[in-house]
Amino acid sequence: MSVSEKRAADPPMRGADPQVPTADPLVKVRQLTKAFGANQVLKGVDLDVPKGSVVSIIGASGSGKTTLLRCVNLLETYDSGSIQVDGVEVGYREGGKPRREQELARIRADIGMVFQLFNLFPHLTAVENVMLGLRKVRRMARAEARAVAEQWLTRVGLDDKRDSLPIEMSGGQQQRVGIARAVAMNPKVLLLDEITSALDPELVGEVLKVVRSLARDGMTMILVTHEMTFARDVSSQVVFMDGGRVAVQGAPQDVFGARAEHERLRSFLARIELRDV
Repeated sequence: MSVSEKRAADPPMRGADPQVPTADPLVKVRQLTKAFGANQVLKGVDLDVPKGSVVSIIGASGSGKTTLLRCVNLLETYDSGSIQVDGVEVGYREGGKPRREQELARIRADIGMVFQLFNLFPHLTAVENVMLGLRKVRRMARAEARAVAEQWLTRVGLDDKRDSLPIEMSGGQQQRVGIARAVAMNPKVLLLDEITSALDPELVGEVLKVVRSLARDGMTMILVTHEMTFARDVSSQVVFMDGGRVAVQGAPQDVFGARAEHERLRSFLARIELRDV
């Protein structure tokens, strides 16, 4: 049984406690910069993500959160600095030369991403959406890919929707298909970009329940979120970004407890609702 199949078959293991970090970070970001024209979005960002940890990135719109996430997967090229995933430089080869598309495809296969707006193929069923990467990128035989896809759809609570088209599913169900599609690839790190922001409030909990389960199983995750209670309860580390820089970072209790000393963090948290999810 592959690691991907084992994760899909195993039930959640324990309560949502922080994972014990390893000494060498799985994801290492150093002095990352990115500009769109005259707009300098990232201004020297440093970030370490240990294997098995959950890092939540919070901050106001325009602070650079999503751009940072997209740079890790090289959906956006970065201007300077370094991003390494499991010791491999994501965007550039030795000597600073950009990677070829074939090299990028291999690296991206190990970096799962779940998007804000689902990004499912509308003409494919749920199981076919999950199978697609397994067939095209992992080169699995059709029967094996379908078995892995069905296991993950069962794991996210969508066994009865495997043959449904996206239009036949709610937003929360579509987002759970998106999560299943990403983790079925057995990525080294999973990126989640405000995955609940397009959902009706009553659907948020069903999606975050799946993420909690993945956290308990030791999936390394970096997530951009406005769900502060969720970030506080599930994260190993919380990063508050402000003006393209990391302004505050640390354990959840330290970051949320630092609002008294950091005016911008205090102002941000005052505008965000803390709710049970």
